[in-house]
Amino acid sequence: MNTNIKNALAIAGIMGILLVSFAAFSYANSYDKSIQPSSFRSYTATGEGRVTVQPDVAVFTFTILSEGGKDLSVVQADNAKKSSAAVDFVKSKGVDAKDIRTITSDVQPRYETYNCYLPVVSTDNGISETRRCPPPTIVGYTITTSYEVKVRDFSKVGDILSGVVDKGANQVGQLTFKVDDPEKAKSDARRLAIEQAKKKADEIAKVGGFSRGRLLSIDESIPYVNDRMYGMGGEGLSAKTMSAVPATAPIEAGSTDITVTVYLRYEIQ
Repeated sequence: MNTNIKNALAIAGIMGILLVSFAAFSYANSYDKSIQPSSFRSYTATGEGRVTVQPDVAVFTFTILSEGGKDLSVVQADNAKKSSAAVDFVKSKGVDAKDIRTITSDVQPRYETYNCYLPVVSTDNGISETRRCPPPTIVGYTITTSYEVKVRDFSKVGDILSGVVDKGANQVGQLTFKVDDPEKAKSDARRLAIEQAKKKADEIAKVGGFSRGRLLSIDESIPYVNDRMYGMGGEGLSAKTMSAVPATAPIEAGSTDITVTVYLRYEIQ
């Protein structure tokens, strides 16, 4: 075999080795990029942040109920008159229109019904037959309109509750105290939770003899915030009971805890 052929074969062999090496490197690099975070050696640290806030709104509902005869327009006029009087009174106490919301408006006919299980009667020809039941007939209408009210000045809550009853409300619903916009408090609690989780992650890494790597994932849990309820019971108070409540009775909103729990997963280095 002459020298030229030997040189050509040697070059071809070297090129083949280089191509195989490059292909292997490319595959390894591609595989490394495709590895999902779940395949890393990792550990999780949990942190909890808690922020205590003062409720800034008192929320309650009231209902106007009107009953009448067959003339629906008369019942509607009565309900509208009482509703307007109650809403205007609430506004006169400094409650903004955006804090008053109609939540239900319902018209229900009232029927007179008959007992359909009447005995069998006999006709003159001796054949028994069932007496027909008369169809239900409308004897009147009932209209209910309910409102939700947010009161931001707690010193006026007692006056407003008793005042809407004086203006025609038949029932006042559950009074609750809540934070109108809890997002800032949640953000503060989240920041505290993350700081605590990071500190725990560093402590775990130190005890375990490794270093905290990059953050692979973060999850959070925010429990439902229970609004503070003022003792009216689940069904609210009737107008008669509410009228007996002193308008000057002290209203204490108390405080509410907002908690955020975070789960930080780090790569082990």
